[in-house]
Amino acid sequence: MSIISKKICLIGDFGVGKTSLIRRFVDRQFSDQYLSTVGVKISRKTIKASQELQMLIWDIEGSNKFKAIAPSYFQGAKGPVIVGDLTRPETLENIPEHIQSFLTVNPQSNIVIALNKSDIIAAEYLEKIQQNYNFSEMSVINTYLTSAKTGNNVDEIFQVLANSLI
Repeated sequence: MSIISKKICLIGDFGVGKTSLIRRFVDRQFSDQYLSTVGVKISRKTIKASQELQMLIWDIEGSNKFKAIAPSYFQGAKGPVIVGDLTRPETLENIPEHIQSFLTVNPQSNIVIALNKSDIIAAEYLEKIQQNYNFSEMSVINTYLTSAKTGNNVDEIFQVLANSLI
């Protein structure tokens, strides 16, 4: 059986944990040290869905100055994981803008939302936050509470997106 290769993008404001989610998924590692992505970094991981899929995961810089050229990196992508930081509400408010920016380039895409850093938010607030940030009307498959530190729902966000691509 041949392996299908698909490009996906991780999109979000700076410091939301895009690189950490990728490191947890691809390398099974986590570091508390903040490493700012400059431009784009590409990682690969092959997973099994209904058939083998090699994910080409583009980690796209989240700085404001980069937003104007970021859409050029979306070309050819089959879907994104859009990441917000639960400890910084402004990053959650920017999710619809990231969704629109990606859909402008790739209008038929399925999207997964990762509300990251769930390990440092009190459990009683998490469900309410998740309900407030439901984007089902905007080509979003699902919204997940994730933690790159604990690994919570990290594999799920990539697996769900992979299943939608095959």
